[in-house]
Amino acid sequence: MDRPIIRDGAIAIAGGRILDVGPAKEIWQRYPQGQPTELGDVVVLPGLINAHTHLELSDLRQGDQPNSFVDWIFDLMGQTAKAGGEVLVNAANAARTGAVESIGFGVTSVGDISKQCTATRAVLRDGPLRVVSYGEIQAMAKRRSLLDERFAVAADVSQESAFLRVGLTPHAPYTVEPEGYARCLNFAREHSRPIATHLAETPDETIFLENQTGPFRHLWEAGVNAWDEHVPKYAGGPIRFARDIDLLSYPTLLAHVNYCNDEELAILAAGKGSVVYCPRTHAYFGHPPHRWREMLAAGINVAVGTDSRASSPDLNLVDDLRLLHRIAPEVPAQTLWEMATIRAARAIQVDSAVGSITAGKLADFSVFRSFGGGNPLAELLENQAIPTQVWIDGRKRI
Repeated sequence: MDRPIIRDGAIAIAGGRILDVGPAKEIWQRYPQGQPTELGDVVVLPGLINAHTHLELSDLRQGDQPNSFVDWIFDLMGQTAKAGGEVLVNAANAARTGAVESIGFGVTSVGDISKQCTATRAVLRDGPLRVVSYGEIQAMAKRRSLLDERFAVAADVSQESAFLRVGLTPHAPYTVEPEGYARCLNFAREHSRPIATHLAETPDETIFLENQTGPFRHLWEAGVNAWDEHVPKYAGGPIRFARDIDLLSYPTLLAHVNYCNDEELAILAAGKGSVVYCPRTHAYFGHPPHRWREMLAAGINVAVGTDSRASSPDLNLVDDLRLLHRIAPEVPAQTLWEMATIRAARAIQVDSAVGSITAGKLADFSVFRSFGGGNPLAELLENQAIPTQVWIDGRKRI
């Protein structure tokens, strides 16, 4: 997506990688020994990248809009509790289902947040979906003693493969104390690992950090029954918190960032983090308008994600782009597609391998029918088309 549209184009592929791309006549002249595959009148895009999702929740369904974010968490906890001893089996099955659904919508790579990562990594490691598996860590209050155990599970690289890379996600400032964040960040720096966190998702984070009151305190007392009085306080809100624990000096994936004032936007712009906006999930919770356009203008890398099936109708990432196109028709369609390709690749730290149709990168493509107009990228956002083909490693998967 970081190049102009090539009409009547062709891509040369060998060994699962892109050799060359350009006008079809030039490619055939340069590679006369190749075996051509004619795709017809289509639009070929880089494989789409869902920068923030939770595949292990793909067996859930978005319900009615909750009264609050914490009410939604309570409901999610209740559904998990019903699974009993089947949590790992359910997570594995749901991850497998989510992977299949993702590919069907043209997504070839994901940034997957996984609390049950021992189960999900085992079923995702062989592909064909490419996964950055962010092992989730929660360790606060009476559960801070679980940090060592949960860190060891999240950081376990034994399931890594050509399709799966291990990363970490200290879940959020209302579930992980600074010590936990520091542990994850040090590991990421030492081993060049991706790291993600949920940040500024609701205004309740600021209240909890500063005063340890509000809905998140209620969650710890009534939902988890694990509160104690030794949780550190922080005045200034989650974005300053992230800056002050040095999280923004690393290319950290910051999921959501729904609440951000001008000063906080400047803090983000001065850092190295990427923001992943989940438009349909954002709408589901009724948050005020997201500042994604101002973030882009400030030089922040902004990508899109679906979040999970518990807060989004499905894993159709293009429908999130379509919502953005309706919200902001003045934003060029190419910019929107970049948020689901090269910008998303940067967010999950795989842009050297995927995210654009560039020589040397992996041969991952999403193929859509052409509507025959002058701006195919905009036309795809104004129709309800899903991919007709998806290629990963130069092989047709659907």
